[in-house]
Amino acid sequence: MQKKSLMHSAINSVKGNLIIVGIVILIIVTSIIEPKFLTLGNFENIIRQFGVLIFVALGMTFVIMGGFIDLSVSGIISLVVVVMVSLVDPIGQVNAIIVGILIGLACGLLNSFLIISCGALTQAEALFLTYGMGLVYAALALMYTEGMTIFLSYAETPITIFNAIGTGSLGSIPIAFIIFFVCLVILFIIQRWTYIGRSIVLIGENIVASRLSGIPITKSVVFIYAVSGVMTAIGAVNLISRVMLASPVIGGAIGGGYETQAILAVVVGGTAMSGGRGSVLWTVIGALVLTLMNNSLNLMGVSSYIQMMLRGAILILAILLDRQKQISEGK
Repeated sequence: MQKKSLMHSAINSVKGNLIIVGIVILIIVTSIIEPKFLTLGNFENIIRQFGVLIFVALGMTFVIMGGFIDLSVSGIISLVVVVMVSLVDPIGQVNAIIVGILIGLACGLLNSFLIISCGALTQAEALFLTYGMGLVYAALALMYTEGMTIFLSYAETPITIFNAIGTGSLGSIPIAFIIFFVCLVILFIIQRWTYIGRSIVLIGENIVASRLSGIPITKSVVFIYAVSGVMTAIGAVNLISRVMLASPVIGGAIGGGYETQAILAVVVGGTAMSGGRGSVLWTVIGALVLTLMNNSLNLMGVSSYIQMMLRGAILILAILLDRQKQISEGK
């Protein structure tokens, strides 16, 4: 009887994580077919790819748990990097990084202000509003540099902090990983053990009931978009420390850049697309398996077009599976 119960539990666990199981199988197959996958150099490459995505995805987790969406991420990244790099010589690298993070915070606060002012308290409304703001931020980045790329490596001011984040380590632990771990711990504590963290989950589950229960909807919306903006800015600092140049289009196409990958990582990690359920810890797993999948496909020479189509299919499948789970739970 106990064996049957364990077997049934294992089957349900697999069913609930079909996407992760499929990607893990792909990774195993790749490690067998392509010996380069298990090399130290490839793992270093995976860590670099994982870096920017995970910061954006951690911020996106709070947004989606609250029942909203943020498509302005790519525009924020582009705006933050060009302003930050341009200020390294005039005000120094520390101040430039602080300004960059403040820009991310300001963009997040502006998003929340517009959402609240317009009464856009549904995910669909927030989607179009943040998409529009993403275009605004991207346009500002292009106007700021007149479409030109700025090279951080040409800065006259020492860029020791950027070098440390990009390639430095404390002992054998990369500095970038330490920054990620600190952010993860802070966000996990907020999510699990603070009033605002519990409020976000309740709002995502039922915003009307939350309002009637006295939960401050406005403050929660401001908080989740502020977190998204700050985490996106930290991701931008990580990105610029790795590539050493700032392009006004570095964030990718709006609606098809880092925000798409972040949403995919969050959903694959088990956060409900409709809100009300999720975990920053599982988002880390989602981001990691997606990074490993992308790396596997690249090593096997799979076309970038097919990879794009596969990511879209995975997102659709994740949403369908999440919807089936909600139906089975009677929601």
